[in-house]
Amino acid sequence: MTVRRWFFAAVGLLLAAGLTMDPLAAQTSIKVVVNSKPITSYDIKQRAGLLRLTTGRGGAAARRSAMEELIDEQLKMQEAERAGIRVSQAEVDDAYATLARRVKLSPKQLGQALRQAGVRPETLRDRLEAEIGWGQILRARFRQEVRIAESDVLAALRKKDDEETDKSMEYRLQSVIFVIPSKSSSSFKNQRRRDAEAFRRAFNSCDQSEALAQKYREVVVRPAQLRLETELPDDLQQLVEKTPAGKATAPQSTPNGLEVFAVCEKREIESNAAARMEVEEDLRAKEGQQLSRRYLRELRSRAIIDYR
Repeated sequence: MTVRRWFFAAVGLLLAAGLTMDPLAAQTSIKVVVNSKPITSYDIKQRAGLLRLTTGRGGAAARRSAMEELIDEQLKMQEAERAGIRVSQAEVDDAYATLARRVKLSPKQLGQALRQAGVRPETLRDRLEAEIGWGQILRARFRQEVRIAESDVLAALRKKDDEETDKSMEYRLQSVIFVIPSKSSSSFKNQRRRDAEAFRRAFNSCDQSEALAQKYREVVVRPAQLRLETELPDDLQQLVEKTPAGKATAPQSTPNGLEVFAVCEKREIESNAAARMEVEEDLRAKEGQQLSRRYLRELRSRAIIDYR
């Protein structure tokens, strides 16, 4: 069973059963110091609880993994601070909400499920914050250090079945954003969602989208763009795939408000572009993972890590 599927199942069982655990002990002690930053027994116990949910591991193995993960996380956060990277609360909120959607819960429900498992939601949010900052560092370093060789791409393509490289879906999409300013009231947000849903129901052609959007205040209609299916994030690709041409996707929350994608056109094209992009993304992902491991080894080699 994959990590994500295990996590989905675990959260579902917790909600269904309404399980609760004893509060964590108030006593705590420092277990590791990373460049003068302490990691406590409480931190480790919390992270071990999160690992139990996401990986199924428990006991001493989970505690050891939790401690090492927290050390890496502290190094990542210190490196992000050194690089002048600041992860905003909005970025963490968005990542937390995205994870909640993937397990078919609201952010509030996800928080309740974590608490029922004895894990503070802040434990997951801390992990997300560290990974967001680390991702920004890696992207900057990746551009400088990593080059995907054409020979590697061609070699990987030759290994793929010809049928996989013959066809791909191309979409012409138009983004329509119902702007929601920060600190808007709940009633305003609810009205914006009603507006977005009304737009979606009335929409039947990208030629009329701008005229239709003018019926609502503070709506941004972006020019339609051609996108291959492999260029779309997984969540959006799934939405677009099940949305007929001439219709619009369900509103999705973004940092700017609610976004609806109008599906202007769909067509299947004969091209290996999709397969090539998939191969390149796989190669980049592998190189990125190797870069992350090398980078962390460098940080560990320079760090002062004091196990207590």
